[in-house]
Amino acid sequence: MGLPEPPPLGASALPEGTFREQTVIVTGGGTGLGKGMALEFARLGANVAILSRAQEHRKAGVSAVESTGARGLGVACDIRQPESINAAFDAVQAEFGLPGVLVNNAAGNFPVPAEDLSPNGWRTVVDIVLNGTFFCSREFARRHLSEATPGSIINIGASYAWTGGPGFAHSAAAKAGVKNMTESLAVEWGPYGIRVNTLVPGLIPHEDEVKAIRGVPGRGQKEDVRAPAGRVGYPRELGWAATFLASPYAAYISGHTLVVDGANWQRRAMLMPEFTPIREQLGKGAFEG
Repeated sequence: MGLPEPPPLGASALPEGTFREQTVIVTGGGTGLGKGMALEFARLGANVAILSRAQEHRKAGVSAVESTGARGLGVACDIRQPESINAAFDAVQAEFGLPGVLVNNAAGNFPVPAEDLSPNGWRTVVDIVLNGTFFCSREFARRHLSEATPGSIINIGASYAWTGGPGFAHSAAAKAGVKNMTESLAVEWGPYGIRVNTLVPGLIPHEDEVKAIRGVPGRGQKEDVRAPAGRVGYPRELGWAATFLASPYAAYISGHTLVVDGANWQRRAMLMPEFTPIREQLGKGAFEG
């Protein structure tokens, strides 16, 4: 039977207007799960700023937000560059006021055997996922510290932060850093009213999955039976978790990592299946140097 289906798109467990007159920044909020979270904040009345390098992504995110009747704003930003982040936050604050919620969703990832991973590939993913999350969080916190106002940061993690991620050594290492950073910053900034949590999505297919991820052998096949839940997740389920964690109803939750994956990452087999090296799983030939 598995876990039940969620309520329909548009439903919410939080009161209408929970985020009315509040500003939410979602990095990478123009596509995929970022857009799904931005939509749920918008449905609850937030002004939502979409930060992204790509104009078409910013446009898509703002269009989705405004379809709910909320106000959206697209701002160009490269989260690898603190100066770009500072300028983007200035633009958001000038339009909507000081953001009360930051969702660090922007990421970079692609499957690759570690021996084939270039130094530039490693640096790029770590720079976006780990450094970008810190730079955005730091900018958010400094503004709230200056104003003596509370705020909420939600970082997007991954379950392989605990387990390691063969084929994704760059992303797994960076996400492990994000989890640790969440716990550090929650303690540092708690006295000033700033909460910091991490949200970990499970298998949640969406139309904006990048080609490298869609191309993993077996991706998209029999996905409902890959989890104890008996089904995949929906972007709105991650959005509901994000809005709860950022809401006043989670005011005593900080430094926590919430996994939304139907218990899939904790699945273990009594007898492990036959091991297949990552190169073979990705359809790579022998390493040639």
